[in-house]
Amino acid sequence: MSTPFYVSPQQAMADRAEYARKGIARGRSVVVLTYADGIVFVAENTSRALHKVSEIYDKIAFAAVGRYNEFENLRIGGVRYADLRGYSYDRADVTARGLANVYAQTLGTIFSSTGEKPYEVELIVAEVGRGAEDDQIYRLTPDGSVVDEQNTVVVGGNADSIGTYLSQRHQVGLGLAEALKLAVESLARDPNGGTPRTLTAEQLEVAVLDRNRPQQRKFKRILGAQLSRLLSGDASAEGAEDAESAEGGTAAEATSED
Repeated sequence: MSTPFYVSPQQAMADRAEYARKGIARGRSVVVLTYADGIVFVAENTSRALHKVSEIYDKIAFAAVGRYNEFENLRIGGVRYADLRGYSYDRADVTARGLANVYAQTLGTIFSSTGEKPYEVELIVAEVGRGAEDDQIYRLTPDGSVVDEQNTVVVGGNADSIGTYLSQRHQVGLGLAEALKLAVESLARDPNGGTPRTLTAEQLEVAVLDRNRPQQRKFKRILGAQLSRLLSGDASAEGAEDAESAEGGTAAEATSED
């Protein structure tokens, strides 16, 4: 009888982390950054049916890269958790920190299980506050680690080079058009120093958590003419409310998304 090949626990965990990291790196990046009125999410995504950015609850949004079916299951679970907690207790009890902890437990359990592969996903959970100092952005890695980010965060693709470029140029208090321009510039960069790509409105998925919206729900998508105007630098489009930018119900958004 042959002796089973021994792999130390440390090496096994390192191999699982590397496996997940390679899967995530194949995805196109998502950029999240703060601006004067809230938090903006920008993803390179040509699909209009499969979303990388979604609403979870009143002031909370979710972004992800990696395997779609895996992060979609996590998103739907987050929506159900938020709806149940808000209904059972109070809407104010639903927080990004609480949701991030739930995701961390789920990801950590899967990562440590020898019976299944780790999830090839990296998540961002963000909550807009009453003021800029109250905004919260959390990044979750496949092993369930939670990182409390400040002002900017990038996941997927060339996250390191994009994140460095973004953090060096981001300033507190940017307008939406300025923040969007910076996000697109960072996504379009060539990590090898070549000519930057040109990203159009059709190649982008953009959404915001706008603290100044009169509705209880602060999430809205930036689409169509409004997105094109913002990309062209038209600051007057910041307060516009395209009819197609209105987002559906929280639980109802548990449909096919990227």
